[in-house]
Amino acid sequence: MSGSTGRPLGRRTFVVGAAAAGAALAGPLAGTAAAAGFGWSDDGSNYVVDTGAGLVLKVSKTNGDLTSLVYKGTEYQGYGGKNSHVESGLGTSTVTIAQSGSTILVSVAYGTLKHYYAARSGENNVYLWTGKADSSVTATRYIVRVKAGLFLNDEPDSYTYAPTVIESADVFEKSDGQTRAKHYSKLRVMDYSYIGWTTGGVGLWIVRSNHEKASGGPFYRSLLRHQSADGGGLYEILYYGENQTESERYGLQGPYVIALTDGGAPSSSLYPGTLTTSWADSLGISGYVAAVGRGRVAGVGITGRDTAYPYTVALANSAAQYWGSARSSDGYFSIAGVLPGTYTLTVFKGELAVYTSSVTVSAGATTTLNTIAVPSSNDPGNATAIWRINNWDGTPSGFKNADLMTYAHPSDVRAASWTGNVVVGSGTETSAFPCYLWKDVNSGIVVYFKLTATQAAAAHTLRIGVTTAYANGRPQVVVNDTWTSAVPSPPTQPGTRSLTVGSYRGNNHTFTYSVPASAWLTDTSAYNTLKIYVASGSGTTSYLSAGTSIDAIDLLT
Repeated sequence: MSGSTGRPLGRRTFVVGAAAAGAALAGPLAGTAAAAGFGWSDDGSNYVVDTGAGLVLKVSKTNGDLTSLVYKGTEYQGYGGKNSHVESGLGTSTVTIAQSGSTILVSVAYGTLKHYYAARSGENNVYLWTGKADSSVTATRYIVRVKAGLFLNDEPDSYTYAPTVIESADVFEKSDGQTRAKHYSKLRVMDYSYIGWTTGGVGLWIVRSNHEKASGGPFYRSLLRHQSADGGGLYEILYYGENQTESERYGLQGPYVIALTDGGAPSSSLYPGTLTTSWADSLGISGYVAAVGRGRVAGVGITGRDTAYPYTVALANSAAQYWGSARSSDGYFSIAGVLPGTYTLTVFKGELAVYTSSVTVSAGATTTLNTIAVPSSNDPGNATAIWRINNWDGTPSGFKNADLMTYAHPSDVRAASWTGNVVVGSGTETSAFPCYLWKDVNSGIVVYFKLTATQAAAAHTLRIGVTTAYANGRPQVVVNDTWTSAVPSPPTQPGTRSLTVGSYRGNNHTFTYSVPASAWLTDTSAYNTLKIYVASGSGTTSYLSAGTSIDAIDLLT
């Protein structure tokens, strides 16, 4: 699969990610004049829509599946005899079609679920919305199923069925020891605007929605695509349960876009935060809220930042979520297209929450916030430490194997040993410390450090920050084999797999341990030892034993 997998990570706007669907909108897209051939027909089983620009699609009149996607004469839809559809396909549905000027809308009703396809004259795009009103219908994704052999599968870690199943029937190992799973996306939702494939002559992409009705926030990772001998799948995830920190939100999600190109990336005018859909305002889409019914939040700046890190501002309540990047120079941010309501506003240093407040958004108005001052005490990195391993940013980045773990299983042959001791002051203490600890794999890892006479004469606070945990895994510590901490209570964390499916993003939590002076060695030339064990009565074995991911560890003065 040659070509880009998404929007370059270095590209940033000040209204990004979920600030987007919302950011919808004003002004129709180009192409309002009817193109030659634009229109629709009924072949008995499907509604057939021709955009007049080389794209012809078919939607089943029975269940709303996308049964055909032909671009310039080539059929791209389908592998393994399956259609493209919501979830794994809806049952018998009510499917209708209507044309309004230069837009054709196919509406699908299945119980309380409403799904829509829109095509525009002269465009090679299919706009989709999915509205889930309640839990009566299981619908957590839309999948575009692409025929095998049309795009190269040369992305090194693209999901490919491998001969050996190593976990839960969805994680595989190749003969060379590398692992593959559809869960391994590499990207957080805020890092990409589109995903797909290109041959150089044809590109097939899904441009994501703003995820305002999804869950998990800006740093969440979920399915993006997979490819195997049977074909490929491109996903728009409506709700993903793995390592999920939030309840499912209901309502209309979209638009997300199936975009066909002549090989290049989809037009930036389709990206979340830039897409305008005023042409959809009068189509009667259930749950649709036009630009005039949305508001905006703008902050003049953020002080108290550590300028070594990017800052993100997020809004969330039970109904919707949004986010935007804070400007590196002064912390200015703007989040547009927000549904009216009262939200919790959170400022993140990296992925670590360092400030929260409440903000109310009104339709058609901008809520302007004065400068946000992040208290120094809210950032654990500001505390004076005797020693510190890694930096406090809400991620395990910098620790051993951290980068690999977003796209590989911990057993992958490319992973460095999960065991090995760590010496503070060696210069390699961070890179030598494993990003994850498991009860059955590397519990009891040892950290060696020295103290001055003055330091050894006093009690100190030890802190261990974690980003998620599996099976209630949490750290219990032993100092110099003489002092043992109590087993701490487990913080609230997701109840699903996490560390083995490419995600460290749970609920950040800091464990603190008050270590008495009597625990330290008085010989200043000798190394003190800190052993970190994983405590839990849950989990199974190996990498599915109780575990936790680490953010930072320090000993405070």
